[in-house]
Amino acid sequence: MAAERKGDNQKLKMLYLLKIFSEETDDLHQLTMSQIVEKLQDYGVNANRKTLYLDFEELRNYGLDIVSCKTGHDTYYSLASRDFELPELKLLVDSVQAAKFITDKKSAELIKKLESLVSKYEGKQLHRQVVISGRIKAMNESIYYNVDRIHEAIGSGCQIRFKYFQWNVKKEMELRKSGAWYQVSPWALMWDDENYYLVAYDAEDDKIKHYRVDKMLNITVTKDRRLGQEQFRQFDMPRYTKSLFGMYGGEETKVTLEAKNDMAGIIIDRFGKDVFIVPVDEDHFQVTVTVSLSNQFLGWIMAVGDGIRIVRPDSVVERMRAEIKRLAAQYEI
Repeated sequence: MAAERKGDNQKLKMLYLLKIFSEETDDLHQLTMSQIVEKLQDYGVNANRKTLYLDFEELRNYGLDIVSCKTGHDTYYSLASRDFELPELKLLVDSVQAAKFITDKKSAELIKKLESLVSKYEGKQLHRQVVISGRIKAMNESIYYNVDRIHEAIGSGCQIRFKYFQWNVKKEMELRKSGAWYQVSPWALMWDDENYYLVAYDAEDDKIKHYRVDKMLNITVTKDRRLGQEQFRQFDMPRYTKSLFGMYGGEETKVTLEAKNDMAGIIIDRFGKDVFIVPVDEDHFQVTVTVSLSNQFLGWIMAVGDGIRIVRPDSVVERMRAEIKRLAAQYEI
């Protein structure tokens, strides 16, 4: 057989083969040898059947799951398995699209990259999922890089400096603490209520605090070594997360709730299966939980209706009564 004529991109032959198999084939889409030869020619690569058989074997040795299937007189080739299965990527796409802490622009960029992990045909299925939802997304474009800098600081054991903002009535960023710098020791990132939060040690207040990552600006990693190791070692992240409502902080307080039996699922979903449920009568039970006492916690109690009420301590019961009176006055009841 005559030697294979060299094309303009002959040295890139194996890379283009990998590209063809990755983009053009999957479990439902295969290519014949003739089609593969034509597609290689489009890339400026010449090939014949004999050398392609050897190339396929080399790709298999490299780890690609190239399979063949004979139908009639033709043999079809495809890439049978990949690092990510389509259902796994659908889950990742849903997570990216739903995440409020990622802007629309960054969501689209990430999803486009996820689409490249499957064939162009399966990529369309991921794209169809994207256009379904219309979520309120973060407006701070820098969050994508904020997360990276925070990880960098955690990995190097250094403190970070940043400015923190809130939105005002003019829909403008308004710096908190009159624009003063915050400097903290980052220890962990936490995802709650579809937002990213930094959990950090504030040496000035000698306290573990959390900050919304999408409201942090101008993050820089300092040369100061991280502080608060002992405080964070004693810090119980799961318990802390369960105690917060809407990530609003407050004094941690043990609160006893009395609930109807059909509220057990709501209690377990909120506080976990390790809560100790004490029957009161045939229709009610009590449970004692630790919460960060805030108006958001009181609002959650109100939202679940008459199925759950606070019974102890008296100070929290009184706070709930005061909140009810405030609401009644606000709405002139």
